[in-house]
Amino acid sequence: MNSGREISNPRGFLAEKIAGEITLSPSPGETLRKWRRNFGITQTDLSNHLGISPSVISDYESGRRRSPGIMIVSKIIDALLKIDELRGCTVMRAYETMFGEIFGMDAICCICEYPEPVILSDFMDKISASVVFGNTDISIYGYTIIDSAKAIIELLPDQFQKIYGRSTARALIFTGVTSGKSSMVAVRVTNLKPGAIVLQGLNATDVDPVAVRIAEIENIPLLTTPISSEEITTVLNKR
Repeated sequence: MNSGREISNPRGFLAEKIAGEITLSPSPGETLRKWRRNFGITQTDLSNHLGISPSVISDYESGRRRSPGIMIVSKIIDALLKIDELRGCTVMRAYETMFGEIFGMDAICCICEYPEPVILSDFMDKISASVVFGNTDISIYGYTIIDSAKAIIELLPDQFQKIYGRSTARALIFTGVTSGKSSMVAVRVTNLKPGAIVLQGLNATDVDPVAVRIAEIENIPLLTTPISSEEITTVLNKR
């Protein structure tokens, strides 16, 4: 999601986010199940609201039934939101708060949540990354692309923590770095730590020794990629 967008319609924005995640997911049923559970709604409650059998929802989520089309996905999302509204908009308000705190911070270029864990070594292959330090046989649950210069200058300590979205087990991709030192220092002084850090625009041999030492101290896998931020966005959006 882009940081410059205003949220004048939180319900519509959340519906759009859920729809995009389900339709673009390699496992739409699993992603549908994840969002239903995020809302704390049972298969029976959802099916009753839609006027269908609970087995239909179960079949979609398990993959026994062909992935639902856009129209059915839209109806399911609308049902999730309406049930939440009947319960006092608890979940919707939580997401609205999260989005509101993230939007308007220009340093954050993109925040993506994965519907299922991704092995870091597979993730790094997609973006042609090299290992500077750390184990890549770990799982991440999303990634955040950050404008390095703006993050260092503009983000306050409490705002910096918002880059983690719904999980800290994610890759932080810092773009436009010159040595990686400033980015690693920023991570070092905050309480939350990411699953991995990617320095865009550098080769492994160009990373400042201080940045490498911080990665070692914090035990955070440190990667570099020479490809452009635009290429990173393109290849990751193909997932």
